[in-house]
Amino acid sequence: MRKMRILQGLLVGGLLFAGSAMAEMKIGILDLGKVVDNSPQATEIRESLQREAQKRERDLRAKVEQLQKLEEKFKRDSAVMSDSEVRRLERDILSRQRKLSSEKKDHEAEMSLRLNEEREKLYKHISEVVRKIGKQDGYDVILTPQSVAYFDPKLDISDKVLSQLKTSR
Repeated sequence: MRKMRILQGLLVGGLLFAGSAMAEMKIGILDLGKVVDNSPQATEIRESLQREAQKRERDLRAKVEQLQKLEEKFKRDSAVMSDSEVRRLERDILSRQRKLSSEKKDHEAEMSLRLNEEREKLYKHISEVVRKIGKQDGYDVILTPQSVAYFDPKLDISDKVLSQLKTSR
């Protein structure tokens, strides 16, 4: 019985000590979605990827138009063409359709890969800025809202991180 009371006393004392240590902690909340969506780096990434994609997309549109013209020719002229010409044109159309489909998939995969690469760089940069702010301002911990059930909005440091990102291009 005596040992039980001693253990209870130690447990209560430990909780009180932990509670007082927690009261002195400086906690920040980072809305990562807000930071990513509103950072100038994210805007630069979107614009850069759009520029990269434009040439390839123009080429793909031109190939689609060529394919549509061949299909129109087939519909219009197949009745007056010889069987061998019809088969040749059908094979040509099918070949172009397959190639175009493959090129579209390759383009989408390439753009997805580029986006992931750029996001990774952005997240790394944001992480560096958050660490810098954490050290400068004496934060003990910085959390994201996704991992917290409730937080007081005054703890949100997202605008401070955005401000630092705007100056650290």
